Amino acid sequence: MKWTKITIETTTQATDMLSYVLGEYGVEGIEVEDKIPLSQEDKEAMYIDILPELPPDDGVAYVSCYIDASGEESDNTDNRFDLKELCAYIQEQLNDMSSYMEVGPGKISIGETEDKDWINNWKEFFHPFRLEDNIVIQPTWTETADVKDGDIVINIDPGTAFGTGSHETTKLCIGGLKKYISDDGSTEVLDAGCGSGILSIIALKLGASKVYGVDIDKLAVEASIENLKLNDIEDDRFEIVEGNIIGDASFADSVEEKGKYDIVVANILADVIIPLSSIVRRFMKPDGVFISSGIIYSKEEEVKNALVENGFEIIETQHMGEWVSFVAK
Repeated sequence: MKWTKITIETTTQATDMLSYVLGEYGVEGIEVEDKIPLSQEDKEAMYIDILPELPPDDGVAYVSCYIDASGEESDNTDNRFDLKELCAYIQEQLNDMSSYMEVGPGKISIGETEDKDWINNWKEFFHPFRLEDNIVIQPTWTETADVKDGDIVINIDPGTAFGTGSHETTKLCIGGLKKYISDDGSTEVLDAGCGSGILSIIALKLGASKVYGVDIDKLAVEASIENLKLNDIEDDRFEIVEGNIIGDASFADSVEEKGKYDIVVANILADVIIPLSSIVRRFMKPDGVFISSGIIYSKEEEVKNALVENGFEIIETQHMGEWVSFVAK
């Protein structure tokens, strides 16, 4: 279906209030465009490492929302509104807000999107693919993959969580898991920053006895659990929880109380791996290994130094494209 896009030209000062009043009206999926640099907290929450240079903040912001203004019955009833009534409401709120803050031009523009499902549009480009010589990624919504005897098939629906398995950093981690998961079925794995759960699933398919996954993102936790179930992993072989093992001491304590792990795998970012390297030994068995990736080449030395300073011996360094992975003991 086609969506109607309403865009309000305003100020950065007014974006929070405008977003609030739109939410009060029942509008969902509000988009804000501005030139305000992301905070470190934003970067950590959004898994961003390197950002393009932005022009100076000029105080201008654009607040947009997408609604179904067709008046027809559809599955998207939560976003169906009368366009004139909603625009009148926005103008009324802008007039009220202008008495106590700068709202800028307050210009309301109306546009129309293409006839696409924007939430799921990316899926048309994601098809089954062979990740390793014997690992096949099978998206749940596409044609059945061509598999061979002995292949490990991973059913995946990432949702809005990070991780389809196609990225170099994921492949680097998988190489480490394949090498260090033992054949006797005794290996226990901590997946730090589990995303869509793909590394947890692969670890269990490769023979790990149990995986404990953590992520700061609630949606990632939900996606991981759903994907593990899609792959018929028994409930007693995994546990996925929401929390920050770096910034939340009580949560880190709770993870440590769960036990020690033969492998800790972290496919995150260099700027997260660096502080993680100072505490990750708490969760490792004495002969355990720490597999880290998500490290852009320009951060290689910085991460390497952090690992060494925190008592690790780097036993492997792998490169793929612009990315680096360390295996450390």
